[in-house]
Amino acid sequence: MHRKNDKVRIGMVNYINTAPIYEVWKDTVDDDRFEVIEEPPLVLNRMLASSSIDLGFVSSYEYCRRPEEYRILRDLSISSTGPVGSVFLFAHVPLEQLDKQLVLLSNQSETSVCLVKILLEEHFGLQPQYIIGGVNGELSSSCQAVLAIGDDALRLVTSGKYAYQYDLGEMWHERTGLPFVFSVCVVRQSFCREHGALVCEVWEHLISCRQQGREQMTAICERVAPRIPLDLDKCYSYLQALEYDLGEKKCLALEKFFGFLVARGEASELSLPLKLFPEDEAPEHGRK
Repeated sequence: MHRKNDKVRIGMVNYINTAPIYEVWKDTVDDDRFEVIEEPPLVLNRMLASSSIDLGFVSSYEYCRRPEEYRILRDLSISSTGPVGSVFLFAHVPLEQLDKQLVLLSNQSETSVCLVKILLEEHFGLQPQYIIGGVNGELSSSCQAVLAIGDDALRLVTSGKYAYQYDLGEMWHERTGLPFVFSVCVVRQSFCREHGALVCEVWEHLISCRQQGREQMTAICERVAPRIPLDLDKCYSYLQALEYDLGEKKCLALEKFFGFLVARGEASELSLPLKLFPEDEAPEHGRK
């Protein structure tokens, strides 16, 4: 039994990449113990760190920055095996010409910022100059390249503004052979200890919503495509290519990414091994 005052504050990324889970949640989950807060990834990172939310989809980087405070909810992510379609380095010049050049990094997510630095510096041997800000502001006009994510990236893909477009999910996969996990669903460890049963309830709802979302993809695209706007076919292709599980290969990919960050002094060594909750596998209805 739950106490009447049991509540959980859940962070949800306010991009359409969460639609296959969140649109189903909005239609099917009606429980006044669950409060959903919609924000960009960077805001959710800060809210989780400050205990302003109890769990939610945050940048993968947020977990490895404070792993002693968190647990990763098993089998949930926003990830891709190959192109992700909404995390791009847009450039006016070819990639190899970005050495010493000014690159604008999105102020919306830290995982993608870390990833583009690893790719440019570790894999291509480049040393650009970085600034962080809004990708649609005046700063972009003085930069040779821009890192954009989420709905901003979807809009820039079709804008024709940049001659070169580099999908970071595809670049990572080509160089590691692994998927890339952009976001994980993380719960504060203190909340998990006190409200483990409630966290399990939320987790099971999310797993169920994910499965239903796959089955309702056309209807979901009809609902969310106008927000960008995207035509229906492009929205369907984009969301269909995204992955929302966190299986063994995704965990290996997270460990690979965190290993780079630990070596660069940008993440806690306590990030490894991953700490998952719950310890048991996902419920049967969500194993797809």
